[in-house]
Amino acid sequence: MLGIVIPICLALLGLAVLLTVARLIRGPSVADRILALDTLSVEAIALIMLFGIWKGSGLYFEAALLIAVMGFVSTVALCKFLLRGDIIE
Repeated sequence: MLGIVIPICLALLGLAVLLTVARLIRGPSVADRILALDTLSVEAIALIMLFGIWKGSGLYFEAALLIAVMGFVSTVALCKFLLRGDIIE
């Protein structure tokens, strides 16, 4: 059953990535682009997790955890830069 469901989910997540990249390019404001980058990091985590389940390897989960941390830190840094114009006070 998972052999059928996981490739379908991977294809749908690939479509979501394409739509998010379109929002990243077309985004009318900087805030929209930051949200698109955050969404891309969440979608990358989902893709890596699904691929890890499909292959049955735990290494992919550690990579997804690293991307989650980096995605959170980069979103906070970009938002802080957008609000204050400086990241470190």
